[in-house]
Amino acid sequence: MIGISRLTPRSSKTNYQETDWDDVLPVPKLSFSVASVLVFCLAVLCFANSHDGEFLFDDLSAVTRNKDLLPETPLSHLFAHDFWGNKLDNTSHKSYRPVTVMTFRWNYAWAGGLHPRGFHVVNIVLHGLVSVIFLAVFSVLMSGYQVDQESARPVFASPRAALLCAVLFAVHPIHTESVAGVVGRADLLCALTFLLSFLLYARSCLPHSCLVSFRPESFSLVSILASMCLCVVSTFCKEQGITVIGICSVYDIIVVCRVHPMQLLTYRKDRVTDKKMVLWVKGLLKRHLILFLTGVLLLATRLGIMGFATPTFVSEDNPHSFVNGTISKILNYNYLYAINTWLLLNPWWLCCDWSMGCIPVITSLADPRILAVIALWTGFGVLFYHCCHGEMNKDQRILIMSLGVLGVPFLPASNLFFRVGFVIAERILYLSCAGFCMLVVLGARQICLHAHSTTKKGLSAGFIVLILLFVLRSIERSQDFKTKMSIYTSGAKVCPLNARIHFNIGNVIKYENTDIGIDEFRLTLKLHPHYNAALINLAIILTDKGNAVEAKELLDRAIGHGSNKRYMAALINLAVLLRKKGSALEAKGLLDKAIGYSPESAEAWMNLGIVQVQLNNTGSSEASFLRALQLDSRYTDCHYNLGNLYKLLGRHEEAIAAWQNATQISPSHAGAWKNSFLILDHLGNYDQAIEAGRKAIYQLPKETDLLARVAGVYVKVKRYQEGEQLFLKALQRDNSKYYIHHNLGVLYTEWGQHDKAEAALLTAQKLNPNDPLILKSLQTLHRKMGMNT
Repeated sequence: MIGISRLTPRSSKTNYQETDWDDVLPVPKLSFSVASVLVFCLAVLCFANSHDGEFLFDDLSAVTRNKDLLPETPLSHLFAHDFWGNKLDNTSHKSYRPVTVMTFRWNYAWAGGLHPRGFHVVNIVLHGLVSVIFLAVFSVLMSGYQVDQESARPVFASPRAALLCAVLFAVHPIHTESVAGVVGRADLLCALTFLLSFLLYARSCLPHSCLVSFRPESFSLVSILASMCLCVVSTFCKEQGITVIGICSVYDIIVVCRVHPMQLLTYRKDRVTDKKMVLWVKGLLKRHLILFLTGVLLLATRLGIMGFATPTFVSEDNPHSFVNGTISKILNYNYLYAINTWLLLNPWWLCCDWSMGCIPVITSLADPRILAVIALWTGFGVLFYHCCHGEMNKDQRILIMSLGVLGVPFLPASNLFFRVGFVIAERILYLSCAGFCMLVVLGARQICLHAHSTTKKGLSAGFIVLILLFVLRSIERSQDFKTKMSIYTSGAKVCPLNARIHFNIGNVIKYENTDIGIDEFRLTLKLHPHYNAALINLAIILTDKGNAVEAKELLDRAIGHGSNKRYMAALINLAVLLRKKGSALEAKGLLDKAIGYSPESAEAWMNLGIVQVQLNNTGSSEASFLRALQLDSRYTDCHYNLGNLYKLLGRHEEAIAAWQNATQISPSHAGAWKNSFLILDHLGNYDQAIEAGRKAIYQLPKETDLLARVAGVYVKVKRYQEGEQLFLKALQRDNSKYYIHHNLGVLYTEWGQHDKAEAALLTAQKLNPNDPLILKSLQTLHRKMGMNT
């Protein structure tokens, strides 16, 4: 469709009028190529500032911890695992998206690792491409698939309406989560293949023997089969892709064959008497048979992959689906539909996580939120009435297609067919937003049709303001997705009752400000008293602050209410607490219990190894560490602790190798870098120590002490200029550390730059007047200065 023409079919006056349907809209009429550039640039502009964002939220599970991205993982695993890289067993969420995971794997290979910028750039470009393809799709949805008789190229019909729809779609802030969140790649790829599948289906209704798509008597089997292949690919990008079958069906019936909705309810075979009518009805039925068979095969395949069992969710994931009573469920589900509609209308109210108390359950008919449900269905009732009332015209067909595009892709998230694992997820509105945009443009066209020129100018100005506001809101929202703290704090403003958001804030800030971290974890437990992860993390912080009694109480609570992984986490963390308190034997007992409960837990084996070191059982400790690495070869902390064990045993080369393994997996692992550097320095391997130090500085640019230590090695090998540069860089970051000034003074002393040496040593003495080493260094300097004089 990139080469789409804006030429008008010359076969009939009717076709000419079809292309002029949107002339009343106060929108410039652009060629497809110019409109494509405009739409793409706007789409990219809105979300470009997310290119340097971190991996956030679900990205951590689907990307950073997903072993299916690694080159050593066989490709076959992608088709045997879920979206998160786990086996499709009873504990899996059963999200099966191997095509999306494959693109993550390509990103990993191209970037040479988990560098978020490359992942974000691909998402931004994909949204631009989807927006451009939607430009063609809006044209087809509003005017059918038309071809110019002379060039045989597709016609860019309804160019004003299609452009306005595409621009509104491209800049809508609801897309931020899909574009700025790496896991949103699933929605983008699904939409891309969804739209291509639809365009091929629309093309299949226009066989080479006929240049008019109205009630064709034949169709292109090749195009329709290609369309269904893309439908399969779309479904393997995200489950929502299967709904393209529904859109194709509605398009075929309403736009291609122009069957009135009421005729479908009153259809009788004996009324089909006209020979031409028999032919197009047969064609319609044949196409729908292909759609039906594709849908059945896809569903059967998908259910087979899931083991013919739906995923298991807990009430915290989707509390509205756990309410008792049919009436209560209907009210709660419809209230969620109203909220989703409101997010399309008012994208200033957005949140990264709508679970765990964010939207309280409706429990009473007296709840005023029921008014939102009444308003929702009153509005849709009016629209449905216009769909079916009177003779079907073009406006009705577009209205039906708008509602179809709005509603059909939303069906998998509606809880109608199966329970979903979320309350609201903005990502699932990515495709539905297109139907919303069509409704807005159709409404604007109705206003312009009966409006004066002044009203049209006002409407044009209104659209300019709306688009500008959407662009600014999308840019602002993309900024929220840059860091973990910004996305969670923005979520807390929208959903202050969401325990998970407060937990995530505490989890991010606990290392920078433990007091705020404690407050956030306590608030989490106030909102959700049995939140195991919060119990465990709060216990860890309290342990470090010396409050071991309360920490143990919290871990006991976690064990009492835990299950599966949560129970294991509580056991392991309680063992860590006891180990830090010096109760190594009791800690070992808990870890033995954890391993007995789950022998495949690499974390339990690693912690058992640490405890065994504390008990001086170094042989068993090595075996435990190696067992943990056998279960998880990329367990960074285990490589690090194994290196510490080898250092303790005097096996220095093996220690260095273990720490190098840790830094290869996690380049920012400070402990492994520092230990490698220090042991090489201790062994007198200065050249290797400098090389390791330089790599460590590159990965840990904010580590001031590391800069000073590496500079000290340069002094040992008399490379004074390089050492001076590192000392000065360290002092630029922190000028208050006396020992850096002292070491710089020693460097200048050995280098023979006595004036600089004296200045540095006097600064060090001013910062720490009682240090005997500084006094000794000054005496040594003064003797040298005296000898020179």
